[in-house]
Amino acid sequence: MNNMNIQAHGGNIWRLSRELNCRPESILDFSASMNPFGPPEWLSALIRDNMASLTHYPDPDCHDLLQAASRRHTIPVEELIADNGTAEILFRLPPLLGLNRAVVPGPAYGDYHGACETHGLEIEHMPLNQDNGFNLDWEELQNRLHEPALVLLGQPNNPTGRTVCPETLRRVARAHPRSWFIVDEAFADFVPDLDRMTRDRPDNVIVLLSLTKFYSIPGLRIGLAAMNAQLVLRYMAMCPAWSVNTLAQLAGTACLADFEFQQLSRERNNAQRTELAQTLARLPDLRVYPSAANFLLCRTTHSRFNALQLAEKLLAQRITIRTCSNFSGLDERYFRVAVRLPEENQRLCDALSEIFLGNRPSRISKSPTPALMFQGTGSDAGKSLLAAALCRILRQDGFSPAPFKAQNMALNSGVTPDGGEIGRAQMLQAQACGLEADRRMNPVLLKPNSETGSQVIVLGRPQGNMSVSDYIRAKEKLRSVVHEAYDGLAAEHDVMVLEGAGSPAEINLKRHDLVNMTMARHAGAAVYLVGDIDRGGVFAALSGTMDTLEGWEREMVRGLVINKFRGQRSLLDPALEWITRRTGRPMVGVVPYLADLGLPEEDSVGFKQGRLFHSSPPRTEKRALEDAVLDVACLDLPHISNFTDLDPLAAEPSVSLRLVRTANDLGNPDLLILPGTKNVMADMAFLRERGLVAAILDLTASAPTQLIGICGGFQMLGEVIHDPHGLESSTTQSVTGLGLLSMTTSLESSKTLCRTAAVHLPSGLEVAGYEIHHGRSAVRESGHAAELVPIIRNADGQNIGYGRRDGPIWGSYLHGIFDNTSFRHWLLNNMLAVKGADPLCGVQGWDLEPALDRLADHVRQHLDIDQIYKTLRVR
Repeated sequence: MNNMNIQAHGGNIWRLSRELNCRPESILDFSASMNPFGPPEWLSALIRDNMASLTHYPDPDCHDLLQAASRRHTIPVEELIADNGTAEILFRLPPLLGLNRAVVPGPAYGDYHGACETHGLEIEHMPLNQDNGFNLDWEELQNRLHEPALVLLGQPNNPTGRTVCPETLRRVARAHPRSWFIVDEAFADFVPDLDRMTRDRPDNVIVLLSLTKFYSIPGLRIGLAAMNAQLVLRYMAMCPAWSVNTLAQLAGTACLADFEFQQLSRERNNAQRTELAQTLARLPDLRVYPSAANFLLCRTTHSRFNALQLAEKLLAQRITIRTCSNFSGLDERYFRVAVRLPEENQRLCDALSEIFLGNRPSRISKSPTPALMFQGTGSDAGKSLLAAALCRILRQDGFSPAPFKAQNMALNSGVTPDGGEIGRAQMLQAQACGLEADRRMNPVLLKPNSETGSQVIVLGRPQGNMSVSDYIRAKEKLRSVVHEAYDGLAAEHDVMVLEGAGSPAEINLKRHDLVNMTMARHAGAAVYLVGDIDRGGVFAALSGTMDTLEGWEREMVRGLVINKFRGQRSLLDPALEWITRRTGRPMVGVVPYLADLGLPEEDSVGFKQGRLFHSSPPRTEKRALEDAVLDVACLDLPHISNFTDLDPLAAEPSVSLRLVRTANDLGNPDLLILPGTKNVMADMAFLRERGLVAAILDLTASAPTQLIGICGGFQMLGEVIHDPHGLESSTTQSVTGLGLLSMTTSLESSKTLCRTAAVHLPSGLEVAGYEIHHGRSAVRESGHAAELVPIIRNADGQNIGYGRRDGPIWGSYLHGIFDNTSFRHWLLNNMLAVKGADPLCGVQGWDLEPALDRLADHVRQHLDIDQIYKTLRVR
């Protein structure tokens, strides 16, 4: 049998990687018990920012480090030392203590024996009784101190994870003043509310304070110890001047002051250790011992293999555990496993289930479906369209992909076949996959409204309005909903294409992250970081984003993408080489800017910048006669939603589409559109403040302009909008509309969400679309506005749109009405006829399929798809 698993210490993945002929990072290491969440996120920046200090010798007094330790442990600085790791301290102490024997309760950390043996001490092993849970027998220990001795104790013990009673230890130490006690608190920071031996420490007690395990920085080598001041002087006299390097001192000083990291690490470790212990305990022929640390001691009683053989089986799956046969008092049945990240713990449990039970585990906590995720250096970097492109490419290559975005904040939404509301981007991505939209593809949708935060949509259904603080509190409950949605969807498909939100570098949001790196970790997704070069500063954005990521987050990033490039690509080569060296991640593609794509935008960033309105040629290229061009204007409302309603009009060669933000912008359009809005109350007030209400009323009274309101815009055409439940305003219950239609609207708690088939009554044409609204509109039989007639009637015979009998002013609740080509051309031809212009020639259809294929072809040409497939292990 290979003896690679019989080792003095865990964590030697370098030797294992050579034995296995693989990369060290491909080994899942349960043999070394470090903080699984990695070092504090600020560590890489601290090291980078202090590289210049390496031209000087380190501070030989470790002044700042010892001051930080003094504050952290409330110890006089004169009673503290710093060295190149606590192992260094452990090996230097025995000659200073003047003893010739040592008592080592065991099993125990191997270097206790090693340090004593190195200096010729007679070692007396004191076995800890496994039947007693490896608890220390204090009476037996004191019986062994009939002569002075050095006693070495782990607090908690390694490998058992058991703690000793601090008060009893103090009492025993004081009862034996000629003996010395070294208490190793290497794992003590993981134990909540532990009475540390640095408090009320007897003079003959030395406390080792390692920073290696808790802060996950074994490579920096920082060790501290608390001891009486005279012993500190003797210790320092035998040490070289610069035993702790500059970066280690800086890192240690900052670590000791990071109380938030300390608290969060303890909470996370306790939760993960409890879950791991419970899962392992369910396996037959396996005993799991209670532990207070970040590891678990286990004993196998299986008839077909011992721990050494089990380690070999796991190593075949590139998982390594710490076998414990070289610990005093333990045999080849014992092994130790570290507590790692949840998905890593589950991978270990699945592997052990397969070995112990002889079959695949029945419980799998997350889908094993290959997954990739696009995250951005900021909003509007192009994540949504890149995800749509990969969805279509994967479909073209014979896979069954599905899109997923855990949490989307957007006012553009769509309706699934079963009446759920999800982000418009996921609707498009589903189409790229050749799928019907599924509410699981976007389990949490946030629709901002100005005064009351955002409406929260969970699995397609509205849950009410939440403030930011309310939503943060709700996130932990939503996390299980999100993960369950992902797991179910992923189990049905070959490859998952995930999209992040905003940027993973938003420091203020990271602790509550639901959609970026924590979601990528749950999915096991390969993350590709996307930067927008069109807005400038892309290399700083890519580098800066990587710098803000924690260690485990950086490991998830498998490549970089530059999007929206204009110009000669070869000019980027020096910068591409630099960013690859700087981040250690390959550039998998530089995607050129693609104009006039003809696909809907996800959010209002592009809309507000007017990108939608550049998608058709200038008027002079459309028609020979300027007066034959239709001037279509759209009000730019602060809370505009579902502006994708305008996309089919923007694609028409006969239409010039423009935004109206002020009364001066209004002009005399052929068609004025009042679009959907997520806050009718606030946007109605906005129109009044800008003078647009008066301008619109003057326009409709003096010009042949056609006025169409969609959803919220339809409600604005009426006389009054009531908000009795405070859905959009916490202060205003009613607002006066434009008064152009004799109807009133009430915003009700229940929300209409459906796909709708209907008839446009004036033309007799069938139309289809979707409805998303809280409003219930009622027509008044009489009033100062002209008599109304039904305009849109759904398949159930309900009227969902009305217009004036005496003029071209109408509206409806039907989103997507302009997607219907026959209706759209009927509408445009009527307006052309009013102008005395020729009708449209030919048919300008509205079909996203060619645009999706064009997008896929463009991205395939500029992204290294083969490398992505290799990373996903799908080809």
